[in-house]
Amino acid sequence: MRERESAFSILASVRRRRRRQRLATWFRRWWPAFAFGIPLGVAAGLVLVDPAPMLAVFEPGPPTPPGAVVGRASVVDGDTIEIHGERIRMFGIDAPESGQLCQDAKGSDYRCSQQAANHLDGLIGWSTVSCEGSERDRYGRLIATCTARGQDLSEKMVRDGWAMAFTRYSSRYVGAEAAAKAAGNGIWTGSFTPPWEWREAHR
Repeated sequence: MRERESAFSILASVRRRRRRQRLATWFRRWWPAFAFGIPLGVAAGLVLVDPAPMLAVFEPGPPTPPGAVVGRASVVDGDTIEIHGERIRMFGIDAPESGQLCQDAKGSDYRCSQQAANHLDGLIGWSTVSCEGSERDRYGRLIATCTARGQDLSEKMVRDGWAMAFTRYSSRYVGAEAAAKAAGNGIWTGSFTPPWEWREAHR
């Protein structure tokens, strides 16, 4: 009786081993088809349903103007940024200088230079910045008109009250400055020294 049970046990073990071997063989043979076929099938289905998302990957972006500096920007101060190591002075505006203090509506000092830099950083965010210009200032910085998210950053900084129209070089943003002053935006909520006068006094 014991010999018969032992024989049955050995036979069952052999059958289980053979089943595992057949499963392993099947898995090795068909796994590549499942691994690569299913994602390809899903992608093909997406294209058949709506090809726009897939095709958008291959569509070229807007053309870059000749001579433009384009990329992610880091903010140096309220009127200066850097893209790919290129220091850029934003055209037509002058923002509070580093270390400059302004006075709020209650007459209290605050770091308007830092506020201006923070505001510019918020305007840019994670977007790509495009700057066009050909001239340089005495420090070697490119003087350029810069845009991000479809807006002129110089115009926006002046209109929001965190920079002034630099009329010594351009009158382009005089209207934006008048609007900021009338609305009491940014530094216009209190009192301040124009940046060019502050520089003269602190040389």
